[in-house]
Amino acid sequence: MSTFSAIDHAHMAHALRLAEKGLFTTHPNPRVGCVLAHGGQVVGSGFHQRAGEPHAEVHALREAGSAARGATAYVTLEPCAHHGRTPPCADALIAAGVSRVVAAVGDPFPAVNGRGLARLREAGIAVDTGLLEAPVRELNRGFLRRVGDGRPWLRLKLALSLDGRTGLADGRSQWITGPAARADNMRWRARSGAIMTGIGSVLADDPQLTVRFDDGTEFVPPLRVVLDSQLRIPASARILDAQAPTVVVCAPEAVAGQRHLDAAQVMSCPHHATGLGLAVVLAELAERCVNELHVEAGATLAGALVHAGLVDELLLYVNPSLIGDSGRPLLQLPPLRALADRTRWRLLDQQLVGEDLRLLLRPAA
Repeated sequence: MSTFSAIDHAHMAHALRLAEKGLFTTHPNPRVGCVLAHGGQVVGSGFHQRAGEPHAEVHALREAGSAARGATAYVTLEPCAHHGRTPPCADALIAAGVSRVVAAVGDPFPAVNGRGLARLREAGIAVDTGLLEAPVRELNRGFLRRVGDGRPWLRLKLALSLDGRTGLADGRSQWITGPAARADNMRWRARSGAIMTGIGSVLADDPQLTVRFDDGTEFVPPLRVVLDSQLRIPASARILDAQAPTVVVCAPEAVAGQRHLDAAQVMSCPHHATGLGLAVVLAELAERCVNELHVEAGATLAGALVHAGLVDELLLYVNPSLIGDSGRPLLQLPPLRALADRTRWRLLDQQLVGEDLRLLLRPAA
């Protein structure tokens, strides 16, 4: 196992901070940063900014120029070894004459998956891995889940009152949370490859499900996905506007009624007594290169996702208000036979956002 110095840690932490700059823009590619250094001196740095544009290593090598020879390259993800929309980064590092490469995480993408590191070693370059692996995996959890498991990382966002209600009895839910929480949620939307909801939410609230920033922050507009088994969505729905692409998922027998949906792509999916095949929908979204799926939905769809074990994390905004027992519940779940059967979650983070408490939870191991 490799032993890393304090200098190694400092440079990889720098590379990780660079990678985070691509949080909203690299989709569907991973977020990657690179630092080139001689000892404690940085001679080049960069991060991957957008799909189809140069990778992090290329930006760092351009900045370093001839100073890259003999340097150590600290990169948060294994350098690529294949020709995609850009040439192999492993070859660029070899040509530049770097003497050592430290990679935080191997790239599981089939065209890479160890080949980049092997090519570097074959060229006589020292290679070490595993430095700051955990935070790098966290940053790229969507990419790693899609490539490794064939489905996106699924985040379920819910806003609720103190008494666990998400809206009025008729389904209206705008707005339970305050403006600060709604602005915060925009950043979670922006890091996602797709935002999904159910037809019930569309009919009740007519949401846009777009990312809206006032400060000019760059982002890749997420795909919008509506689960609508019977194709009830009206042509006037705001989610069908031109601000971002939209996919409406319906049962196969409903496809014939898609003529009014010229503004969206209609995708059929197997339909069961309990609803659309959710695992199939997620697999299809992975095929469309969706890394992180951000879900904002009512109790029925939210409950179905939780019950199916498809939710990777819960993002809850708790507002200090009361709606009453006639309001909509947080989730619709099957009744439990015993309290010991309840679903358990692990609290990762809690923050006060304006007047609302934001909780981030993941399934308990």
